[in-house]
Amino acid sequence: MSLVSITTSVDEAVSGFFEPIATWLGEVVFYAVPVAGTDLPLIVAWLVVAGLVFTSWFGLVQVRKFKLAIDVVRGKYDEKGSAGEVNHFQALTAAVSGTVGLGNIAGVAVAVSIGGPGATFWMILCGLLGMATKFVEVTLGVKYREVHADGTVSGGPMHYLPKGLAERFGKNGKTLGKVLAVLASAMVLFFGLFGGNLFQVNQSYAQLVSVTGGEDGAVGSSAGALFFGILVAALVGIVLLGGIRSIANVTSRLVPAMAGIYIAACLAVILVNVTAVPDAVGTIIEGAFNPEGVAGGVLGALIIGFKRAAFSNEAGLGSAPIAHSAVKTKHPASEGLVALLEPFIDTVVICTMTALTIVIANPASWAAAREDASISGVTITSDAFETVLPWFPYVLTVAVLLFALSTVLTWGYYGLKAWTYLFGRSRASELVYKVVYTVFAVAGSLLTLQTLIDLADAVLFTLAVINIIGLYLLAPVVKRELNSFLEFVRARNAGELSEDDDQESVKTTV
Repeated sequence: MSLVSITTSVDEAVSGFFEPIATWLGEVVFYAVPVAGTDLPLIVAWLVVAGLVFTSWFGLVQVRKFKLAIDVVRGKYDEKGSAGEVNHFQALTAAVSGTVGLGNIAGVAVAVSIGGPGATFWMILCGLLGMATKFVEVTLGVKYREVHADGTVSGGPMHYLPKGLAERFGKNGKTLGKVLAVLASAMVLFFGLFGGNLFQVNQSYAQLVSVTGGEDGAVGSSAGALFFGILVAALVGIVLLGGIRSIANVTSRLVPAMAGIYIAACLAVILVNVTAVPDAVGTIIEGAFNPEGVAGGVLGALIIGFKRAAFSNEAGLGSAPIAHSAVKTKHPASEGLVALLEPFIDTVVICTMTALTIVIANPASWAAAREDASISGVTITSDAFETVLPWFPYVLTVAVLLFALSTVLTWGYYGLKAWTYLFGRSRASELVYKVVYTVFAVAGSLLTLQTLIDLADAVLFTLAVINIIGLYLLAPVVKRELNSFLEFVRARNAGELSEDDDQESVKTTV
């Protein structure tokens, strides 16, 4: 039996196994009710309400404290002797590397294909609301993190749900927290394997195939897909061995560089077609409130926009607090403010740039995808760049590969923390996880895009349900932490404190 036939059999077997699971889980998670002539998934309403509630509860914190968040990232309020593994900037880039990636490039193309240009407007709104949600969950992540005896840190919903709820509600809260923590860990682990790993590998491989001659090209065969998956798996396995510090060192250099190149390319397409910008913006706004050819009209465009934005920025999932918890700080809300920059960078800036580029360039592949409601993903974005920069698909391929690698690495770390919460922190346990994760990276190049999106979406939104319940219950804790940090900032700015004066203790747990 040839290698091609073997890999083809593996492809069919893997897809055949996961497709019915994705279909069933999607039907459960995205249960919808009829509203204004279309079906509204209740999970989407759940996310919208959470963003609105936290935006109101914290008085537009994403607007009022935006400048302060930037100052914290710059290190203006750093304190000597703070427990943690990485600085504010490294924690931000490590977390952003888990969100800025194929969701911004392929996910946006999917959104504007199915939901029309108007989906862009709703993605932006989702990003703005998600800034408040992200602030809440990351503050809790740092507040209830565990700093181990070896200096490493563990954080995330699996820690702040049981500790926070026990602190607020006693025995009953502790029981509820433990149940939610186990469920959250399972969802983080599951999404890490599928959305943070498989989806990234799949779409980066799709882009590589598109610029190397398609299915008849050098890597278009099943053997090429398998080889690509093995190569990515090897790179991921090597870096994962170094932990969060190794990942942060890579992402703090990789993410800003790749984001800069990508945004510059978007600007190139936009500037060459600058006269078309007003019409493109008008099309997006008009499409948001009067979309044509979109099932469900306005509500349909809103639903698609929010689904894709949530998949991209991950606000409310509890994933980002895992990376942010490793920050060196004594004030949890300081990192919460840093984290609210994530959805802004990811969704408001980069997703919008991608959508504008596609709408302005209007490539033939986008029109075809809208006509038959197919999912082409990253190739639409690539074609949009090619209308102005014929050589850019090759640069985009490099960017896609690096974005995908950084995302896979970060989600590898997230999944590791969920795994060790469920199965313990022993060396053997961690090794088993890393082997499993790298094997899933190989499978990513063999699965179909539709299966990946359906399955990852379902897991993503299941995790959001679990996490946001805890965020609501612990919001008063976040309010106290924010007030504490703002008082520290006031005192520091007034010259009443130096870097060495604030000695708030950080609990250390073995």
